[in-house]
Amino acid sequence: MKKFLLPLGVLIAGTGVGGAAAYGTSMVVGSSPPAKAAPEPETGDMSFVPATNVMAPLVTADGRLAGYVQFEVQLEVPADKVDFVTARLPLLLHAINMRTYKTPMAAGPDGMLPDLSVFRSVVMAAAPEAFGAHVVKTAAITQAVPA
Repeated sequence: MKKFLLPLGVLIAGTGVGGAAAYGTSMVVGSSPPAKAAPEPETGDMSFVPATNVMAPLVTADGRLAGYVQFEVQLEVPADKVDFVTARLPLLLHAINMRTYKTPMAAGPDGMLPDLSVFRSVVMAAAPEAFGAHVVKTAAITQAVPA
């Protein structure tokens, strides 16, 4: 009977100490604030605006130029902003060029494959500079061809 009571006592004592520690920690730290609800997506009509072909350097992680790649990009924008975005596409191309030469995008064993997710993030970072915040909802890379 002693062999049974000692482990049972240790289990009960451990549960009590652990529960007290958790309660004390929650009193000191406090509870986390409730998560904010995500903003509702736009329900208006959206259109895709084709950007002209974008030539970008394929830079490796060590800064070496591996080659060039030509991308086709489609920008999803509100339908009432299509003309505005189309007129300002040269500013987007400039903003992309200012980022791609210093962004490692080369993938694959020889560095000749572009990392499409990196290029998409470059486009999305350049879009507010060219069009303002919240104009481009997403960028779709429709083609990537090594040059």
